[in-house]
Amino acid sequence: MSYVNVIHEVKRCEVENEWVLCFQYCEYFYDDNTSETGYRFIWRKPNGALQPARGQARIPKMSDLLYLVSKAMEQGWGNLEEKEVDLKENVISQIEED
Repeated sequence: MSYVNVIHEVKRCEVENEWVLCFQYCEYFYDDNTSETGYRFIWRKPNGALQPARGQARIPKMSDLLYLVSKAMEQGWGNLEEKEVDLKENVISQIEED
């Protein structure tokens, strides 16, 4: 099992009681005590919980992808490299994944 720290997140059209597509910058921690950072698309359930899927998140339209990436760029984290982020300071949430 591994776990993920969500460092940054943008959401597409958050509507109460609806699924929301998110774009996140995360740090992934693995069983062999290694870690790495990276980006992912993931859905939030109507209750706000994340819906992890094995390497896949359906993106309905190209405009959704472009919107989320552009919002991340506007916020200053859409083109980060590992050396540019103080990972301990910015963690939004921690999620265990299988």
